[in-house]
Amino acid sequence: MRVVAAGCSGLVGTALVHSLEQEGHEVVRLVRRQAQSRSESTWNPPNGTVDRDLVKSADLVINLAGASIGDHRLTRAYAQTVLDSRVTTTRLLSRILAEQGGGRLIQASAMGYYGIRGDELLPERSEPGASLLASITIQWEDATAAAVSAGVRVQWLRTGLVLSPNGGIVDRLLPLIRLRLLRSLGPGDNFLSWITLPDAVRAILFLISSGHFGPVNLVTPDPTPSRDLISALSEAASRRGVLPVPGAFLRLAIGPAVDDLLGSQRGVPGVLNRLGFEWDHPDIASAAAWIITEDRKRKSSRKA
Repeated sequence: MRVVAAGCSGLVGTALVHSLEQEGHEVVRLVRRQAQSRSESTWNPPNGTVDRDLVKSADLVINLAGASIGDHRLTRAYAQTVLDSRVTTTRLLSRILAEQGGGRLIQASAMGYYGIRGDELLPERSEPGASLLASITIQWEDATAAAVSAGVRVQWLRTGLVLSPNGGIVDRLLPLIRLRLLRSLGPGDNFLSWITLPDAVRAILFLISSGHFGPVNLVTPDPTPSRDLISALSEAASRRGVLPVPGAFLRLAIGPAVDDLLGSQRGVPGVLNRLGFEWDHPDIASAAAWIITEDRKRKSSRKA
């Protein structure tokens, strides 16, 4: 299968492209710098510059492109940057696919689509939310309209927190856990929708072969109160914390990505459950054990 992938330098994209190549698929990455090999192609979404024939030749287009939210404070100005980066890339690829009237597009989205919803269960059929992140995500998905209208089979990956010791929010939490400084994030009763990195990649590969199209909650069946996430990581690391950490301190220690941890969102993977996907880490205890084991392996390899 020939795959054209955009935004594949991040945590999920890097792992996904590696797995696709390991399975023998040809992957061409769309990059914003000068292409350095036959497996790369330069594009400039704001200018509408891309190898249109390459995109049309793909059996599958994967679009994970967009400015990072986790490393910046989500001011109104930066929210516009985030929105523009997502909508511009998505609309460009969608219009090219629409020109040929078919094809497949796996499109990044986020559980932010549903907004902050307390303990309400949120399968894919749930209504969108009204928060700033919900507004961004709704417009992000709507940018595929041309492709959908033309009959392109689109999957929207409404991804929760991706847990990995090598990046993302857990990488920022682990130093506090090792120092026994973290027992909970604020009150700790807010639900988090999450998935480990290996399961996220496996689920995307599963979806590619499933024939499903439409929205998919890329999360586990175990939405977890944030205090239970911290507790599981602390127990796995034998580092039980002593204090709940106020939200204001977390914003200083972790950054604006902490807003995703302090809101409550109880997403459930209706589509993945229905299709029969099986998680390697279906609950927070197994996820925490994997994270701490991999973190220790990484440290040992650095010392060797």
